[in-house]
Amino acid sequence: MSLSLSVAGPVFIQAMFLSFGLIVAIGAQNAFVLRQGLRREHVGSVVVFCAVADALLIAAGVLGMAQALGNSPGVARALAVAGACFLAVYGWRALSRARQPQSLKAGEAGAALSLGAALAQAAAFTLLNPHVYLDTVLLVGSIGAQQPAELRGWFVAGASTASALWFCLLGFGARWLAPWFARPRAWQVLDGLIGVTMWVLAALLLRHAVATA
Repeated sequence: MSLSLSVAGPVFIQAMFLSFGLIVAIGAQNAFVLRQGLRREHVGSVVVFCAVADALLIAAGVLGMAQALGNSPGVARALAVAGACFLAVYGWRALSRARQPQSLKAGEAGAALSLGAALAQAAAFTLLNPHVYLDTVLLVGSIGAQQPAELRGWFVAGASTASALWFCLLGFGARWLAPWFARPRAWQVLDGLIGVTMWVLAALLLRHAVATA
């Protein structure tokens, strides 16, 4: 029997907010996708690669964590508390960044890339970054594993959707977004929203850990 949206919807939305909060940051991968969008060079391929890679890592994290924690409720609660602490620290860091002017710029200079070279760089920026495994496999995976088995697919879908939307926005909306991303004030507002969101998610995760104790 299919789940009602009233049950699956909140899980989907929570996963979207979590994934969005983690992926939206000034970093090499985002700058590369923005650069390709500005140059209008292999944009679709780069966006699809980054989105699919994130989705696979998220699914592997959720399913792997769920299997590992299936018979260890105590460990699951410990990871939930650890995840809440991480989100609280992440939120604090985002709020700290909100007080510091910064911007994301991606110049259009440089030689054109072949499709293979563009995908190779996308792979390097995605898979050689240790934070991607901390975020997608460990953190998102452990939080997704807290969900009932029938809701984990919705959690993976929500987190993957946020990732795909973000990369599409960066790549295909680059011409319109580039001036906005170059404004420090815009990133300060965005980091402020991310910080508050991460604190709310941390509180929800702690509540879940206490409820299952």
